[in-house]
Amino acid sequence: MARKIIYIVGGVVVVLLLVAVLLPFVIYANRFRPEIESSLNTALNRKVDIGNIRLSILSGGVTVENIAISDDPSFNAGPFLKAKSLSVNLELLPLIFSHAIHITGLIIDQPSVTLLRSPAGTWNFSTLGAKQTQSKNASAAKSAGTSSSGSSPDLSVRGLSLENGTMVVSRTGAAGRPHTYDQVNIKASDLSYTTQFPFELTARTPGNGTIKLMGKAGPLNSQDTAATPLNASLEVKNLDLKSTGFIDPSAGMAGLMDFSGTLNSDGRTATSSGKITGTHLQLVPGGSPATQPVNVDYEAVYELKPQTGQLRRGDVHIGKAAADLKGEFNDSGAIASVQLKLTGQNVPASDLESVLPALGITLPSGASLKQGALNANLAINGPVDKLVITGPVSLSNAKLTGFDLGSRMGSLAAFSGISEVGDTEIQTFSSDVRVAPEGIRSDNLSLLVPSIGSMTGNGTISGDHKLDFKMIAHLGRQSTSSGQAKAAESGGIPFRVQGTTSNPQIVPDLAGIVGGFTNGLKSGGTAIPSNSKDLQQAIDKFGGLLGRKKQPQQ
Repeated sequence: MARKIIYIVGGVVVVLLLVAVLLPFVIYANRFRPEIESSLNTALNRKVDIGNIRLSILSGGVTVENIAISDDPSFNAGPFLKAKSLSVNLELLPLIFSHAIHITGLIIDQPSVTLLRSPAGTWNFSTLGAKQTQSKNASAAKSAGTSSSGSSPDLSVRGLSLENGTMVVSRTGAAGRPHTYDQVNIKASDLSYTTQFPFELTARTPGNGTIKLMGKAGPLNSQDTAATPLNASLEVKNLDLKSTGFIDPSAGMAGLMDFSGTLNSDGRTATSSGKITGTHLQLVPGGSPATQPVNVDYEAVYELKPQTGQLRRGDVHIGKAAADLKGEFNDSGAIASVQLKLTGQNVPASDLESVLPALGITLPSGASLKQGALNANLAINGPVDKLVITGPVSLSNAKLTGFDLGSRMGSLAAFSGISEVGDTEIQTFSSDVRVAPEGIRSDNLSLLVPSIGSMTGNGTISGDHKLDFKMIAHLGRQSTSSGQAKAAESGGIPFRVQGTTSNPQIVPDLAGIVGGFTNGLKSGGTAIPSNSKDLQQAIDKFGGLLGRKKQPQQ
């Protein structure tokens, strides 16, 4: 008896295998192409072209080769998606006995997807799968009556898988720059217009970074797919700012960014919070990478349609240094722009030294900022690839080791009897600064070094680190800011700071000195030299005091 059962079971297995092998030859799969295209057209709300169809009994569906899904014509005349193959999972019994197409899942292999965004903030995938208007639905229903698909725009998909894809993200118009992401994989199940569904997206960014987005989305918005609600976690690693294409290379911005946080959207407003870590950051042309990471803990809200947002909280940390960053941002233009405020009070200056190169500020060779407290109230405005930073900064009780300002002043210091002082002690420093892609400007600069004196002036640091400052020195040992004020009342010696930030050169401004001398003569009622010979003697006199050789007599 047992042997008969084994024979029967074995016979059934053989018959089933024969059916699995022979059925594809009995059923000509390509005859279902119109029904499948019609079903996909209805489900996706796009024109779909497919190639050869192979019936796969064992996998429970059909495999479609060389599929192309058209783009929204208002965005692009080319395809929205092209793929090597599309596996359509079907209910086989309705297919075999009544030629009905019941799609239960889609697997897209090696797709190439183009995502475009208009200036108004609308994406080209917004209408993907969107329901038609009442009249279009009636027309589609009439057309579907001639086929046996039995499909509906309300079709739910049990499983969606996009494997090893390439995704190109850009904006419409001439200003749009494409950004290509590869190794894109998407998995979702139970997609529906009525309930939430789980999903996961992973991709490799330009520059070999990675993105992972996972959570729940839905219900699908039947009018705008991009407005589908979303609750997800987002993790980004090693995002190369220079390679993403979002920032013009001429802006000089570079570095790597890591992100870990949450992203939630109700279809109209998105909120996000998390932590951003920037390493090797560079913010201006001619800058060099920061040697310490910059961390930002933030909370932000973003309105999807106007494409505007608000940074409600931004806690910036660089070592032990902390600052507060808040403001607004706008992503409606070709390049995102910001209007932010950065405020720092009593920030340890030694921790900030590591990020000065990112702003194009280089300390003199061998110098290091070992102590001091910084206060800043800065406005950060403009497109993100051409930021302009303005506002007052001040530094107190700082020490610049490895740099002897007294010896650098040369003849100016000798003229006032100041010898080498070793490390430079800075009692106070203040200035109104402007940091822009073209360089740095410093106005109302005031510096008090007790062992040397006080200095005031204005100047610039170019994008290639060249210095051009016009200063006035009030030399003589001072210990308080009141001493600085007294020195200012008594006049000073004009000088210039030239060279580069790593090798500054301090030279007397002889023309300014002679100008001050002649003005002093005028104010004192003394006659100003009336011919060039007398004027040259005056210059030689001050040049001799400053260690300069006299010009030979004519």
